[in-house]
Amino acid sequence: MERARRRPFLALLAALAFVPSAWAQNATIRLSADLREAPRRIFHARLEMPVKPGPLTLLYPKWIPGEHAPDGPIADLVGLKLTANGKGIPWHRDDLDMYMFHIEVPSGASVLEVSYDYLSPAGGEGFSAGPSADQMLSVLEWNLLVLYPSGVPTDSLTYQASLRLPQGWKFASSLTVAKQDADEILFAPVSLNALVDSPVLAGQNFRSIALATDVQPPHRLNIAADSVAALAISDEEIAAYSRLVREAGALFGARHYDHYDFLVSLTNYFYPNGLEHHQSSDERMAERTFINSDQGENSNSLLAHEFTHSWNGKYRRPAGLATPDFQQPMKDDLLWIYEGLTQYIGETLSARSGLRTQDDYREALARVAAYLDWPGRSWRSLEDTAVAAQLLYDANRNWQAWRRSVDFYDEGWLIWLDADILIRQQSHGQKSLDDFCRRFYGPPASSPKVVPYTLDDIVAALNATLSYDWRGFFNARVYEINPHPPLGGIEHGGWQLIYNDEENAVTRVRESVNEALDLSFSLGIVVQIASGEENGRLADVIPGMPAADAGLAPGMRLVSVNGRGFTPGALHEAIAETRGTTKPIVITADNGGFVLTYNVQYHGGERYPHLVRNTAQPDLLSDTLRPLTSRGNARGNALENRR
Repeated sequence: MERARRRPFLALLAALAFVPSAWAQNATIRLSADLREAPRRIFHARLEMPVKPGPLTLLYPKWIPGEHAPDGPIADLVGLKLTANGKGIPWHRDDLDMYMFHIEVPSGASVLEVSYDYLSPAGGEGFSAGPSADQMLSVLEWNLLVLYPSGVPTDSLTYQASLRLPQGWKFASSLTVAKQDADEILFAPVSLNALVDSPVLAGQNFRSIALATDVQPPHRLNIAADSVAALAISDEEIAAYSRLVREAGALFGARHYDHYDFLVSLTNYFYPNGLEHHQSSDERMAERTFINSDQGENSNSLLAHEFTHSWNGKYRRPAGLATPDFQQPMKDDLLWIYEGLTQYIGETLSARSGLRTQDDYREALARVAAYLDWPGRSWRSLEDTAVAAQLLYDANRNWQAWRRSVDFYDEGWLIWLDADILIRQQSHGQKSLDDFCRRFYGPPASSPKVVPYTLDDIVAALNATLSYDWRGFFNARVYEINPHPPLGGIEHGGWQLIYNDEENAVTRVRESVNEALDLSFSLGIVVQIASGEENGRLADVIPGMPAADAGLAPGMRLVSVNGRGFTPGALHEAIAETRGTTKPIVITADNGGFVLTYNVQYHGGERYPHLVRNTAQPDLLSDTLRPLTSRGNARGNALENRR
């Protein structure tokens, strides 16, 4: 106990020992962001930092919260110039750590002025480092424009940010506006952590909608889009998002934010993804998401997932991810809780609030259970996919089934469903994982703060909910190598996984949105069906399946199927023609200019995963999807009819 009490004091001494001599402590740093050239994908920044003469090291954020990787886009920081008292100051990049800039503040200087630009990519993938601006809108994640003094916990640094936008653009952020005029928005001072945790959404076509107005604190759905038409979210869908706010409150029993802003950008020029923040979330979706049924279905759980992170990930956070600054490496080993439990809760809340039907939830769950039965399970544990997350997020998608990907999301869904069903069974329906959530993430309500946790804390809270060998439960599912995914939640929940020739509804939607033909469970391939030279390109081939056994590999481009030029229809016809026969499917494929023939021995017809009811077991799976609030009983009927 004595040693434990001394640790915070020793940590404080260690932090103080590394305070840079040239930084003027307890002074406010001013950061001016100019997005008036955002349509050209150029963000301008100017920093004013109170200093003292002497050596100073400035840092650019490397490890970005929520991204779980050292992916701060330092290569896109350009035009760096430093001055003091009107004279330029030379800088030197550290020759080992590219995110460090060393300078010597001259005698007599009290303010360091720094100017630089950030070049937002015109295409590609990535979270905050991906495309963040186009002609009509922009998302500013502040880590893109931040420099900060080394050796200081970032939560103790105070920044006051200001922002300029293109004429006519509107904006939303969880930051408090201190002053605003026609040219500039001045935000109230906050800690550097809070600034990086508070992105800005801005655009010419903009809409802000109050959600669940009977709930406090307030919640808003803010949308910026590339077209006016894309803003036309229906009243039924707004009502479903309002139910999401209420259902989350009923689940956790407390909120740990002063207000919450969903920041939704609708554009086809950003890489679609979401990034969580404590009082807001950055969701990037296809332009027509709210007016196209397939695009809407493809994204219908994204906001629920990022919203859940306000409790699981921002308020309660694995200790290895609660680092003192953006320079220290993060430990990703508990991402199967941070992301996996969030995946389960987010999908469940989507069904409870009516953002998706129970049928669609089960189709999504069936697809997850099926695709996770990958050959990569034979050599890699789920925990290793979490530990190696910083590598797997950007890993090549070729041979993904053999490499494994960031499976802790969807396999976490299966594991935490398993835990929920187990609690319901063992307690004879008196308790559920909902009780754990209220215990671990719930009262008392608070403003934003971080409460770190360890696996021991999770196990203790679960045991307080229901006494069980939870450590053994997780060891068997997370830390050991398992040949098959954990289906206990499905099977003990009264359902079973089957395959038939009826296309899975979620697979059909993903094929439509992603322009890819998914035959993972028959031939064992995913084929791009985009126009041009990429049509017919094999996005992935699954080892041990017929296409791989025939010699096909990712990157090859299908030229013909059974003598006919490749089309999705030709491939479907070939699968039907060879069903129950001994004839191979004859495929010619271009492999870097070499066109070869491959005989695929497959005779089982179309094959897709689904869940069917097992009436020998109580339907506990459906119990997990029942709304906790009476207002959620009419789950999305209008949405279902529209789609």
